[in-house]
Amino acid sequence: MKLTGNLLIGAQEVSATGGTMKALNPATNVEIEPHFALGGIEDVDRAAQLADAAFDSYNRTSLPERAEFLERIADGLDVITPELAQRASLETGLPVAQLEGEAAKSAVQFRQFATVVRQGRFRQATIDPAQPERQPRARVDHRMQKIALGPVAIFGASNFPISYSVAGGDTASALAAGCPVILKAHNGHPGASELMGRVIQQAVRDSGLHEGVFSLVRGGGNEIGEALVDHPLIKGVTFTGSEGGGMALFRRAQQRPDPIPVFSEMTSVNPTFVLPAALAARGGTIGDGFTERMLVTVGQACLKPAILLAIDGPGYLELKEAMISRVEAMQARTMLTPGINAAYRKNVERQSNAGAKRIAAGGDPQGVWDGQSVLFEADGARMLESPSLSEEVFGPAALLVRVKDQEQLTAIARQFRGQLSATMQIDPADHPLAARLLPLLERRTGRIVVNAFAHPQEVSYASIHGGPFPATSDSRFTSVGMSAIERFLRPVCYQGFPDELLPEALQHDNPRGIWRLTDGELSKA
Repeated sequence: MKLTGNLLIGAQEVSATGGTMKALNPATNVEIEPHFALGGIEDVDRAAQLADAAFDSYNRTSLPERAEFLERIADGLDVITPELAQRASLETGLPVAQLEGEAAKSAVQFRQFATVVRQGRFRQATIDPAQPERQPRARVDHRMQKIALGPVAIFGASNFPISYSVAGGDTASALAAGCPVILKAHNGHPGASELMGRVIQQAVRDSGLHEGVFSLVRGGGNEIGEALVDHPLIKGVTFTGSEGGGMALFRRAQQRPDPIPVFSEMTSVNPTFVLPAALAARGGTIGDGFTERMLVTVGQACLKPAILLAIDGPGYLELKEAMISRVEAMQARTMLTPGINAAYRKNVERQSNAGAKRIAAGGDPQGVWDGQSVLFEADGARMLESPSLSEEVFGPAALLVRVKDQEQLTAIARQFRGQLSATMQIDPADHPLAARLLPLLERRTGRIVVNAFAHPQEVSYASIHGGPFPATSDSRFTSVGMSAIERFLRPVCYQGFPDELLPEALQHDNPRGIWRLTDGELSKA
């Protein structure tokens, strides 16, 4: 597939209105052809106008039609996977095999959401039939379903250039809900973004949908992003990135004349608590497994396990030595962008300044944007005294915390801010302490893992990728898994409607055979 560098506004290709840029190969520090168009406010307005024009018809597509559209996207991703993975590797320094896996994951997500759409449960169809004989007052027929919010803006993420980007879970779940999507492509992988954008654009065309169902824009600086959040036709926003960036968008959205939701996934250190019996029985294995998962993707994963806490005692030395050994054996590797590399170096220095001791380092950087793996250690008292040690270091660094006793461990657990995940490594003898920790972790995270590690995460019906602030801006929702569709839905009640005017999900004969709640009873009637 030939890259043109154009913006994709509906069915049209739009050349630069705000200058151009080239992708950077971070492994060689050399720019890659072609030039990519940067747009402006007028491009956002055109995309938003098209998305608004598309909304009514797209939101009312039948469940089979919408599911088939999502499956066309998945099929298109399958076709371009080799080319997509090669281009994404050039633009990010990530291995081709890993990116092929990402592409497969993206295709699977679209197919999973196609199944969700066909099942129709996301509508949450609820029927309270009329009761004209009820006393002292007759009950009028009420029927409720969830419908899409409207056009949404999705900000592509930097760290997973396929599965969290143009063809990622945010796009899949928004389209599944019935929302037209305007995708702000990340400038760190513009070629990969265009390839995925063309697949979705073609699927829109092949499905006979309004062209405004999908657009892809790109810009320099903050102008494009701010214009998307400000546009009165945009009804929701998703963002994956830093706390500063996510909260800037969130605050801006709340200052609109009509405030809109911003679903930001921002920062997490995904703490791992190793309890005493597990530590004594398998400290070395836990330390090696933790560090191996920490180093995946050069530590540039939102679910990277970054802080390990263990009570000093039998097994601690074995755990520590295993972590040191794994880190020292790791060669420095290319990070995603110069900006991420610069922030990583700054945050590594911050850890040292906060009192953490560097106890291991991997191979020295060979390339300009290589990230050197680092392991720090601090005691529990220092952890309590220096809250900055609990802040995220995005990259291949981890902190080992030597805890004095159970009371100090629970005190540190209380100090953590909101997280995407938390892990407990436990054996049966640890269950009483785990029971003490559990309510503390429930209040601070959206996913609790036992005897595994936070990364990777399965994409499933029960998946949760969210948590209290600052992990996300709204802990009621997930950005991964089938329930991610709920971010893009709102309820509408239909009172006293004739059957022929009701939405399909609420009609008397239930033409799609979906599960509905009728008079409080769940059935397909």
